[in-house]
Amino acid sequence: MTDLAPLRRALLSVSDKTGLVDLGQALAARGVELLSTGGTAKALRDAGLEVRDVADVTGFPEMMDGRVKTLHPVVHGGLLALRDKDDHVAAMQAHDIGPIDLVVVNLYPFEETLAKGAPYAEMIENIDIGGPAMIRSAAKNHGFVTVVVDVQDYDAVLAELAAHDGQTTYALRQRLAQTAYARTAAYDTAVSTWMAGEVGQTPRRRTFGGTLAQPLRYGENPHQSAAFYTDGSNRPGVATATQHQGKELSYNNINDTDAAFELVSEFDPGDGPACAIIKHANPCGVARGATLKEAYTRAFDCDRTSAFGGIIALNRPLDAETAQEITGIFTEVVIAPGADEAALAVFAAKKNLRLLTTDGLADPATAALAVRQVSGGYLVQDKDVGRVSLDDLKVVTRKSPSDQEMADLLFAWTVAKHVKSNAIIYVKDGATVGVGAGQMSRVDSTRIAARKAQDMAEAMGLPAPLTQGSVVASDAFFPFADGLITAAEAGATALIQPGGSMRDDEVIAAADEAGLAMVFTGMRHFRH
Repeated sequence: MTDLAPLRRALLSVSDKTGLVDLGQALAARGVELLSTGGTAKALRDAGLEVRDVADVTGFPEMMDGRVKTLHPVVHGGLLALRDKDDHVAAMQAHDIGPIDLVVVNLYPFEETLAKGAPYAEMIENIDIGGPAMIRSAAKNHGFVTVVVDVQDYDAVLAELAAHDGQTTYALRQRLAQTAYARTAAYDTAVSTWMAGEVGQTPRRRTFGGTLAQPLRYGENPHQSAAFYTDGSNRPGVATATQHQGKELSYNNINDTDAAFELVSEFDPGDGPACAIIKHANPCGVARGATLKEAYTRAFDCDRTSAFGGIIALNRPLDAETAQEITGIFTEVVIAPGADEAALAVFAAKKNLRLLTTDGLADPATAALAVRQVSGGYLVQDKDVGRVSLDDLKVVTRKSPSDQEMADLLFAWTVAKHVKSNAIIYVKDGATVGVGAGQMSRVDSTRIAARKAQDMAEAMGLPAPLTQGSVVASDAFFPFADGLITAAEAGATALIQPGGSMRDDEVIAAADEAGLAMVFTGMRHFRH
């Protein structure tokens, strides 16, 4: 192996033909022989380039609907042969194997086919075999062979050829080999994850893949390096959004924006406007309203202090009136399904405010994996897509909730799913009025939420906190009656909780004694 490797013969076989003709022309201009297959060869010939079919090199035609075309010793021998080893060179000469110095392959579009919901048979036909085999052969022999799997690397290869008289450097070949192995690993991850879902199997080996969206300045703190990767699912949200203005998103911005958008996506825009305001991955205000502006102001009034520097998510396209209201305080990010021109004009005056728009809301019922790293391994679970309806609720007290209380209980339960445990949420008339999150004791969360509501009442000059006449959701059962009693003291009239405690009877009795209505869901929403 030497640092510089000449490039005399290239094999090009791509499904994504972006930039293909320009690359082929540049290589041909340097006298590089072009080998190719199928549609790639046709595209190059249509551009007037001389191309040799791989079938002519191997002596075998493409067969079995193209499943077999490059899986041949003449191809892989040309890729794997060590050019500085005499017996390898002798074997090439004995079997008429010509060296291949460059492989340009991007794989069958398996991920794209999966994203559009293709049936099983079509998915199988989009599993590439020959492509990964060539990529891995070329990458293994990067001491002599250059391998390219991404269109964005074409220019780097051409620049090296220009700088080094038709040769590539070892440093470039090594970097491209790493990129190549990462690509085949991510590809196989997509295939194996899909197939595990199809057969309903917990995989013996689990892998995760992603594509770099952007390097980040740092992680949660400045001393931590970080990067943002997308998984190719095209799920509406922060990963697929268009950023209209503002500086680059940070690690914490991305994390909080995702939390905000996933929460607001729970609320069907057909049922009315909704807004969620997030701070440190927890909601500090969630509300519905007759207008988007009203939804925002009602969410803001839950905790105006925490909303400063927060993330705002909307379930309908942003309008100018709402945009104007939002600019009243400092906000890090606003994300919505869209924004009209008047709203864009309002935000244009706030250069540091980031505005993201998506093509729609995230489907809260879509199955996905939630992954968390622990020391020495990973915890993997299904994303929490659990929901309850009126028919799922069991009234366990003598008093039944009113229709308005029942609507608020369901609203509070929806919010509870997105609040860190232990979670307590007070709701009144379709808006949170107190949120207690992430406490070690459930009664502490109940007290904190009530205290924050008291503070807001004093700040707004209200005669009483909005927890008076509210309902309460608890993400898990009340293990003792003390949390329920605290909620009653704050003015709550109805509660929703999973039930299932050994002391359910004690808690129900306390609710009856306090004149509260309570319903059980039979479902828990822990969020650690």
